[in-house]
Amino acid sequence: MNDVREVEVVVVGAGQAGLSSAYHLRRSGFAPDRDVVVLDRSPGPGGAWQFRWPSLTYGKVHGMHALPGMELTDADPLRPSSEVISAYFDRYERTFDLRVRRPVDVHAVREGPGGRLLVETSHGTWATRALINATGTWDRPFWPRYPGQETFRGRQVHTAHYPGPEAFAGLRVVVVGGGASGTQHLMEIAPYAAATTWVTRRPPVWREEPFDENAGRAAVALVEERVRQGLPPRSVVSVTGLPLNDAIRRGLADGVLDRLPMFDRIEPEGVVWDDGRRVAADVILWATGFRPVIDHLAPLRLREPGGGIRVEGTRAVADPRIHLVGYGPSASTIGANRAGRAAVRDIRRLLAEEPAAA
Repeated sequence: MNDVREVEVVVVGAGQAGLSSAYHLRRSGFAPDRDVVVLDRSPGPGGAWQFRWPSLTYGKVHGMHALPGMELTDADPLRPSSEVISAYFDRYERTFDLRVRRPVDVHAVREGPGGRLLVETSHGTWATRALINATGTWDRPFWPRYPGQETFRGRQVHTAHYPGPEAFAGLRVVVVGGGASGTQHLMEIAPYAAATTWVTRRPPVWREEPFDENAGRAAVALVEERVRQGLPPRSVVSVTGLPLNDAIRRGLADGVLDRLPMFDRIEPEGVVWDDGRRVAADVILWATGFRPVIDHLAPLRLREPGGGIRVEGTRAVADPRIHLVGYGPSASTIGANRAGRAAVRDIRRLLAEEPAAA
């Protein structure tokens, strides 16, 4: 253990969930570098926001909630959200002296001596008594597989690498996915593209009623039940539906949001349904979401037969030293803030009950 650095808590990830956790650790008396270390694989502050496409301006962001202790004020709604939120996160880290280490890749977390966890990274190993995993989903885009996909002669792009609408000028674009990203991409691309086609596995669910606190609580409860059962988490939007706002109404009236069921296979020139329908395409844009980044936890064998990690609150049921913040029901900006506070409260209790090994 001579070449291993010891701390009380390691936080993996410095997006909303990680910074919220680091803030509450700091307020609880955990000193950066001595007691806690925050590791982030990104090149700079901003979490996944720093990688968002330029046309996603701050005014288009749905439900960005301020980090604890510092409001995001006077943001220009016409400025790219990647710039606004990265600058905000940078200011936040410096104001609260969180000392995020980056870029650091976490390769594996495994059992170590003395009841500690060993966090193996591209910049050495830390031995910790508790770990807050706040890695989000951005680094694991989900690409569905369909027969013939490898034969397609056009481009296939995922939301994670969406370049903005101008890149699709004059092209025939098939957009796959019924979430917020899919609808945003469609409405942005339509004025530039030669043609757009929207396909989803399930018909979209439009929500006309206001999304109040009771509705939000009910939606989170549905997602929470899945992770309590050890099933892979679904997004909150998957159970809330999409807001039927003015932009969506225009898209429906213009025919841009005219949804088709999912195609059955892909051919060199486009997509095909078993009933004989064909749509020619130059680009397939996969707005098919992301999966949690948790492979580095594999040595701890936390996954349940259902494919997910069983979580009570933020705590992994199989190992109380592990907290997953921004996972499942806390995978929203306001949820991440609350989960960060809850995780730190539990960790303080755990460390008080289990004194550090000599």
